[in-house]
Amino acid sequence: MSIIKSIIVAFSMYSRIPMPCFNWNSKDMKYHLIFFPWVGAVIGGLEYGWQKLSYEFNISYIVFTLIALVIPVIVTGGFHVDGYMDTSDALASWGDKEKRLEILKDSHVGAFAVIRLITLGIILFSAIYSMDELGFTAWTFTFFISRAISGICVIKYKKGKNEGILNTSAQTADEKKVVFFLALQFILWALMAGAFFQFYWTAVLVALVISVVYYVFTAYTKFGGITGDLAGWFVCIAETLMAVAIAIFSKLG
Repeated sequence: MSIIKSIIVAFSMYSRIPMPCFNWNSKDMKYHLIFFPWVGAVIGGLEYGWQKLSYEFNISYIVFTLIALVIPVIVTGGFHVDGYMDTSDALASWGDKEKRLEILKDSHVGAFAVIRLITLGIILFSAIYSMDELGFTAWTFTFFISRAISGICVIKYKKGKNEGILNTSAQTADEKKVVFFLALQFILWALMAGAFFQFYWTAVLVALVISVVYYVFTAYTKFGGITGDLAGWFVCIAETLMAVAIAIFSKLG
């Protein structure tokens, strides 16, 4: 029963997929991060289904690319995009760490958030449009691993502030079990994808490593640690960079 509750909590927090309603407490959040990557698995499954549907009905590739671009936003309700925009505004600030953390809490949308989101969207659109068929299928697997790594970072790395959803998730989680199962899922998923996609997946993992290093460096130097908004920012950055890596490999053959 606790596993079912953990799944419901994970999908209720990190997606807009309808879930049964119940009043959960800290015990129900103990293992929910283990199932966070499965939100990514749902996104990947929908992307793959859309790919097959588009080929079956000969849908325009521009339309295919646009829908592929928004599927993650539809599933998550823009949860990670919100963090990306808040972090973009904070990074554009000339203030100190405290000022940046204050900007993260501001509900207003700044110009830099809009500019950087449009830029990210154009880059991601271009990457998806440039992928070959196998490359796009490989990209559908990246939504799982980006969330697995994000979950591990939530548990293991220093927090930028002592409040918010991320801090609550880290404090209530069973650290050893959550990290173990997230790492195990990551390894198994990466091995499976590697067997299918080989060199595409090598490019994906290189891009993921770069994303993680950049994430941790930015979090520690600019914010004193990771936050919920930064975690969303990381997911957006990682998935885009992995898409770019696949697109480059697709073009290079």
